Amino acid sequence: MDSVVISHGTPLSRWFGYAIILGLGFVFALGMIGTTWALKRYQNEVQTSEMFSTAGRTVKTGLVASAVVSSWTWAATLLQSSGVAYRYGVSGPFWYASGATVQILLFATLAIELKRKAPNAHTFLEVIKARYGAYAHLTFMVFGLCTNILVTAMLLTGGSAVVTSLTGMPTVAACFLLPIGVIVYTVFGGIKATFLTDYVHTVVILVIIFIFAFTTYATSPLLGSPGKVYDLLVEAAKAHPVSGNAGGSYLTMRSSEGAIFFVINIVGNFGTVFCDNGYFNKAISASPASALPGYVLGGLSWFAIPWLAATTMGLACLALETNPAFPTFPLRMSEADVNAGLVLPNAAVALLGKGGAVCTLLLIFMAVTSATSAELIAVSSIFTYDVYQTYINPKATGKSLIYMSHACVLVFGFLMAAFSTGLYYIGVSMGYLYLLMGVIISSAVLPASLTLLWRKQNVYAAAISPVLGLACSLTAWLVTTQVKYGEITVKTSGKSMPMLAGNVVALLSPVLFVPILTFAFGADNYDYESMRQIRRGDDHDIVEDAHVDPELVPGTDRSSENLANEEAEQKALTKSAKVARIITVVMTIALLVLWPFPLYGTGYIFSRKFFTGWVAVGITCLCVGVYPLWEGRKSMAHTFKSIYLDILGQRGPSIQGRVVDEPEESEKSTSGKKAAEDKQQW
Repeated sequence: MDSVVISHGTPLSRWFGYAIILGLGFVFALGMIGTTWALKRYQNEVQTSEMFSTAGRTVKTGLVASAVVSSWTWAATLLQSSGVAYRYGVSGPFWYASGATVQILLFATLAIELKRKAPNAHTFLEVIKARYGAYAHLTFMVFGLCTNILVTAMLLTGGSAVVTSLTGMPTVAACFLLPIGVIVYTVFGGIKATFLTDYVHTVVILVIIFIFAFTTYATSPLLGSPGKVYDLLVEAAKAHPVSGNAGGSYLTMRSSEGAIFFVINIVGNFGTVFCDNGYFNKAISASPASALPGYVLGGLSWFAIPWLAATTMGLACLALETNPAFPTFPLRMSEADVNAGLVLPNAAVALLGKGGAVCTLLLIFMAVTSATSAELIAVSSIFTYDVYQTYINPKATGKSLIYMSHACVLVFGFLMAAFSTGLYYIGVSMGYLYLLMGVIISSAVLPASLTLLWRKQNVYAAAISPVLGLACSLTAWLVTTQVKYGEITVKTSGKSMPMLAGNVVALLSPVLFVPILTFAFGADNYDYESMRQIRRGDDHDIVEDAHVDPELVPGTDRSSENLANEEAEQKALTKSAKVARIITVVMTIALLVLWPFPLYGTGYIFSRKFFTGWVAVGITCLCVGVYPLWEGRKSMAHTFKSIYLDILGQRGPSIQGRVVDEPEESEKSTSGKKAAEDKQQW
């Protein structure tokens, strides 16, 4: 039903598609292998199980922020947001961006609570197990894995549809080839590879969005200014007015269908953040001082990406449909093409020809691979720590844990390629999966959050309410489909009203079930002590084989000085928790109420000047790109200097500011302190 419809010749050759996917995948894999070697040689970052899954819990604010931006920038972020702009006009990008930003901001509170109450956890599911035991653990494991499966499937279905549209490469080939490079560099670099490549991906994505924005609103001979775009949108509304929009205009925030999408977007994305172990992985990997600012900065920086990308490409698509340069001219885009995510690539080809096709291919490759890497690590962590170590081998060594992590990355990556291929053949598109997510997983959001936030929730409420919520959401979704459309098909079940009913019931039904089950079976008075008893992996065998001082390896230093630092950090987290609550509440109210609803309520249709200012604000919001480089400047300078001297043969490989050779007796007393200070650079 929603398979890709190619109604025109592809702007790029099939072999160019293969070259980009395989070539860039190989470049990133090779680069990450080299980076892993350099970090081990010059920064003591031995690839232990702790380093693979948590990056030694030392990642700083800038990399956390860029990782949040990159991981939350799915193919859907760019493709679906452009699609809603094409359907609803200027309201679509804002509804998409604000409806998916508040979850990241609110998650900052949960991230702080996790680091406070379970400082040694590897996954959020370990926290569930520590508090409630095996039954609740298995329940949330199912919901967590469903989240990872849905997100990865959405990434691959959306990405492969664009690759096929632009190059003619078979969709099946794209589904299998897109993950290959990601699998390789994730196996070699672990979650640190995810953080570092996320930064590169984020920079490339920002640059390409800037190219699109400045082309559309400044340099294009077809458009070239906000005023020209504005005039063409006015003409488009006359030719095909938008049902439910004020005056049928594309230039108003009052859009009834857009508001329905807004609710679906909010509900569904609560599930994909709060139930996705990938976001907990990043919170766990962040240094205690970086978790709060990293998530807040990342959330606010991400907001500008779908807002500006969709305000540019979705509106450009509308403006250019009547131009002979548009790929489907003289026809409008089909509903199948819009659902498949082809609004952005069609606009890019119309604006920049083959250059636009290349930019789009790079953009989607970066979005798909960076988010896929996060999903691979998330699933790997679940199977390694929540299945293998918990139920199969509780005394697992570091080597067996790292072996399991590598195996899970490989198996999950190729299984998801096969699953996405199956979805393609049965006609399930990225747009359909995006709307369906909340129906399947959002009933676990409230009980998962209350695990860290409410000491009274008992095991019955935690384990049963998500299952009851899922039953209710599926019922609401399918019954609404049958009643409203008379049949249940992929097409009818993907309509706005059935998806709205299913999503809202999924998120809100636990509001009823949790207190009933809690007080019916007796409220807990949990003290969080069992969460603090979670222990880190035993990596002494890997460290010994690497012939490195354990006190110099991030994540394995258990010296009294380091333990004292951790205790001080826990006290600082208590203050951060209060700050996080204030920031998230204020920003949530601003993005969901204070900004959009005065414009919605008045039914204001944008003037030319107001539209120009709207675009200018979006362009000025992309700010996350350079911060991680500045923050890591000392560590990178140290590493590059060490490599240079190593090549010249002037000294042995440097380890945190000193050579490998054993220090003199007088230096030994201070070397540990010096190393502890230096190793925090990354």
